Amino acid sequence: MTRLRPLIPGVLLCLALAVVAFGLGRLEAVAFGRAWLEPLVLAILLGAVVRTGWQPGPRWKPGIDFSAKPLLEVAVLLLGASFSASAVLAVGWPLLLGITGVVAFAIPASYGLCRAFGLPARMALLVACGNSICGNSAIAAVAPVIQADGRDVAASIAFTAVIGVAVVLLLPLLVPLLGLSQGQYGLLAGLTVYAVPQVLAATAPVGALSLQVGTLVKLVRVLMLGPVVVALSLMAPRLGTANPGGRQPLSRLVPWFILGFLALAALRSLGWLPEVVAVWAAWLAGVLMIIAMAALGLGVDVRLVARSGGRVTAAGIASLLLLAAVSLALIRILGVA
Repeated sequence: MTRLRPLIPGVLLCLALAVVAFGLGRLEAVAFGRAWLEPLVLAILLGAVVRTGWQPGPRWKPGIDFSAKPLLEVAVLLLGASFSASAVLAVGWPLLLGITGVVAFAIPASYGLCRAFGLPARMALLVACGNSICGNSAIAAVAPVIQADGRDVAASIAFTAVIGVAVVLLLPLLVPLLGLSQGQYGLLAGLTVYAVPQVLAATAPVGALSLQVGTLVKLVRVLMLGPVVVALSLMAPRLGTANPGGRQPLSRLVPWFILGFLALAALRSLGWLPEVVAVWAAWLAGVLMIIAMAALGLGVDVRLVARSGGRVTAAGIASLLLLAAVSLALIRILGVA
């Protein structure tokens, strides 16, 4: 208790902001039929608003730091319970290889584009992973692996929040413009839209087949997050996104929470993890991520984020357009009807 007591004020503050963010998300859903800004985004925005008018003192800092790093790492670990090898293989090898290829190409290509726009290495990688995999969740999962700064995380999530809504509204316009079938559009939406709820919103107006294809492709794309996070933990030193220190053992290169993620993923894929445990682990991971985002928001200077906003937006849009182009090429290659 002596060691935990200093953490209590800061953790309670982050928890309070997370509760408010969740409540605002529910109000959005009631008022508009869906939450355009997810609690994950709202939490970091609330934290930044509080930080703008008040700078937490020494009493609050230990708990805020704890929420921003160890709690986020535990959340990433728990995401392993959502990974299922059978769900990935169920889509068929051609489509699975195609989705994997799109993600594998989009991340380094988007990273290169972001660097060309002058973004720092860590922020470029956050935007690239957010665009290529699953938006905010990917950014939150990758951040502790590459030791990303809270300001970079905030700017990246702010971008995905705004662009994610725009993509949902504008993507259906491509159906008549490009003459896409429902199946083709479902594949395009699944490969480009950020979050699963946003895929539902973008595909439902087009048709039931689009919704089914888009959801399936998106779920497989989300499952790519695990292998990507593991790969980044090994590649971070070469990318210049980890602290220098010479050759390190594998246990240092692969963080403890990634090893935990792999263990849970293996248990789930082998059928040794009860479904009720997997459900609760996924729920707890979501809660911890929202708390961690509130903590990151409390460490954000809005003025610094605003200065990089234009570059982040331009780089992000460019990489998103690249992802859409690659996805359309995959549709032609696979001959999706």
